Amino acid sequence: MAQLYADYARFVAWFASRLLTRPDEVEDIVQEVFLIAARQLDSLTDPAQTRGWLKTVTLRRAARLLRWKKVRARFGLAKGFEANEQWIASPDASPEDRAALSELLASLDELPTDQRLAWTLRHLHGEPLEGVAALLGCSLATTKRRIAAAEAHLQQELRDD
Repeated sequence: MAQLYADYARFVAWFASRLLTRPDEVEDIVQEVFLIAARQLDSLTDPAQTRGWLKTVTLRRAARLLRWKKVRARFGLAKGFEANEQWIASPDASPEDRAALSELLASLDELPTDQRLAWTLRHLHGEPLEGVAALLGCSLATTKRRIAAAEAHLQQELRDD
């Protein structure tokens, strides 16, 4: 198990950071993914599939976290869960770029989880449409609809007035 962690922890953290906005959330997801791996790794029959399997587990844990954040926010329990734009923004980013990133992250937080994950996988992670569909366990048409809905929301929220 220690070797699995050594081989894949950076990848899992990188992938989780593409889906989430807060470093503490990424750290929690990495821990959860490797706890799941410790329990379920023997069910993986082909070692060549380890990276893809960990990617799927990471995506599912991130989706669960995002859904719970929405529930907490709905009941007023999400104080202090705002996006940490300084963590994601380049140290060289201008104040305007940081503000734009903060606005994007706030808009992403408003999306339904399935739309947010589809859009994030496609546009921030660079996953092909077929890969997004496979990771999310839905059809290509559903994936395209989710991304289109997310893009429509983001365009409306982020347009310059």
